[in-house]
Amino acid sequence: MSIQRHITNHRLSEAVQANGFIFLAGQVPTITVQDAEAQTADILRQVDELLAHFGSDKTKLVEATLFITDLANFDAMNRAWDAWIPEGHAPARACVQAQLANPEWLVEIKLSAVA
Repeated sequence: MSIQRHITNHRLSEAVQANGFIFLAGQVPTITVQDAEAQTADILRQVDELLAHFGSDKTKLVEATLFITDLANFDAMNRAWDAWIPEGHAPARACVQAQLANPEWLVEIKLSAVA
Protein backbone atom coordinates (compact mmCIF):
# COMPACT_ATOMS: atom_id res chain seq x y z
CA MET A 1 0.00 0.00 0.00
CA SER A 2 1.30 3.42 -0.98
CA ILE A 3 0.72 6.37 1.34
CA GLN A 4 1.55 9.95 0.35
CA ARG A 5 1.46 12.76 2.89
CA HIS A 6 1.22 16.47 2.01
CA ILE A 7 2.12 19.43 4.25
CA THR A 8 3.27 17.31 7.16
CA ASN A 9 4.67 18.11 10.58
CA HIS A 10 5.17 16.10 13.77
CA ARG A 11 1.47 16.38 14.69
CA LEU A 12 -0.51 16.03 11.45
CA SER A 13 -0.62 15.99 7.68
CA GLU A 14 -2.96 18.40 5.96
CA ALA A 15 -3.76 15.69 3.40
CA VAL A 16 -3.01 11.99 3.00
CA GLN A 17 -3.58 9.81 -0.05
CA ALA A 18 -3.89 6.05 0.52
CA ASN A 19 -5.50 3.27 -1.51
CA GLY A 20 -7.11 5.69 -3.95
CA PHE A 21 -8.63 7.91 -1.26
CA ILE A 22 -7.65 11.40 -0.11
CA PHE A 23 -8.21 12.30 3.53
CA LEU A 24 -8.00 15.93 4.56
CA ALA A 25 -7.30 17.15 8.07
CA GLY A 26 -9.86 19.55 9.51
CA GLN A 27 -9.48 22.74 7.47
CA VAL A 28 -9.88 26.09 9.21
CA PRO A 29 -9.98 29.68 7.92
CA THR A 30 -6.74 31.53 7.32
CA ILE A 31 -8.42 34.89 7.96
CA THR A 32 -10.50 34.96 11.13
CA VAL A 33 -11.92 38.49 11.04
CA GLN A 34 -14.56 37.38 8.55
CA ASP A 35 -18.10 36.09 9.03
CA ALA A 36 -19.04 32.41 8.75
CA GLU A 37 -19.83 32.63 5.04
CA ALA A 38 -16.46 34.17 4.19
CA GLN A 39 -14.60 31.77 6.51
CA THR A 40 -16.32 28.83 4.82
CA ALA A 41 -15.42 30.14 1.36
CA ASP A 42 -11.80 30.54 2.51
CA ILE A 43 -11.73 26.95 3.78
CA LEU A 44 -13.21 25.63 0.54
CA ARG A 45 -10.53 27.46 -1.45
CA GLN A 46 -7.94 25.60 0.62
CA VAL A 47 -9.76 22.32 -0.01
CA ASP A 48 -9.59 22.94 -3.77
CA GLU A 49 -5.82 23.42 -3.52
CA LEU A 50 -5.26 20.30 -1.41
CA LEU A 51 -7.36 18.09 -3.68
CA ALA A 52 -5.62 19.48 -6.77
CA HIS A 53 -2.25 18.47 -5.29
CA PHE A 54 -3.38 14.85 -5.64
CA GLY A 55 -5.06 15.35 -9.03
CA SER A 56 -8.57 15.35 -7.57
CA ASP A 57 -11.32 17.93 -7.16
CA LYS A 58 -14.60 18.64 -5.39
CA THR A 59 -16.59 16.48 -7.81
CA LYS A 60 -14.86 13.46 -6.25
CA LEU A 61 -15.81 14.14 -2.61
CA VAL A 62 -17.29 11.16 -0.77
CA GLU A 63 -17.86 12.54 2.73
CA ALA A 64 -17.78 15.80 4.64
CA THR A 65 -18.10 16.78 8.27
CA LEU A 66 -18.68 20.45 8.97
CA PHE A 67 -18.14 21.83 12.46
CA ILE A 68 -19.79 25.14 13.32
CA THR A 69 -19.50 27.04 16.60
CA ASP A 70 -22.96 28.62 16.49
CA LEU A 71 -26.02 27.27 14.69
CA ALA A 72 -27.04 30.88 14.05
CA ASN A 73 -24.29 30.77 11.35
CA PHE A 74 -25.69 27.63 9.67
CA ASP A 75 -27.36 29.48 6.78
CA ALA A 76 -24.29 31.65 6.14
CA MET A 77 -22.04 28.58 6.07
CA ASN A 78 -24.44 26.83 3.71
CA ARG A 79 -24.50 29.80 1.29
CA ALA A 80 -20.75 29.36 0.72
CA TRP A 81 -21.04 25.56 0.61
CA ASP A 82 -23.97 25.60 -1.84
CA ALA A 83 -22.18 28.06 -4.14
CA TRP A 84 -19.08 25.83 -4.13
CA ILE A 85 -20.41 22.28 -4.50
CA PRO A 86 -21.36 21.35 -8.10
CA GLU A 87 -24.93 20.17 -8.71
CA GLY A 88 -25.13 16.39 -8.46
CA HIS A 89 -21.80 16.00 -6.62
CA ALA A 90 -22.78 16.52 -2.97
CA PRO A 91 -20.95 14.12 -0.63
CA ALA A 92 -22.42 12.34 2.36
CA ARG A 93 -22.41 15.16 4.92
CA ALA A 94 -22.82 15.82 8.62
CA CYS A 95 -22.85 19.15 10.43
CA VAL A 96 -22.06 19.40 14.13
CA GLN A 97 -22.13 22.33 16.54
CA ALA A 98 -18.80 22.28 18.35
CA GLN A 99 -16.32 24.36 20.28
CA LEU A 100 -13.27 24.73 18.02
CA ALA A 101 -9.64 24.98 19.12
CA ASN A 102 -9.38 28.68 18.24
CA PRO A 103 -12.28 30.88 19.40
CA GLU A 104 -11.91 33.03 16.24
CA TRP A 105 -12.76 30.06 14.00
CA LEU A 106 -16.47 29.86 13.22
CA VAL A 107 -16.21 26.84 10.90
CA GLU A 108 -13.96 23.80 10.42
CA ILE A 109 -14.41 21.29 7.60
CA LYS A 110 -13.13 17.70 7.32
CA LEU A 111 -13.42 15.96 3.92
CA SER A 112 -12.52 12.76 2.11
CA ALA A 113 -12.40 12.23 -1.66
CA VAL A 114 -11.28 9.72 -4.25
CA ALA A 115 -8.11 10.37 -6.20
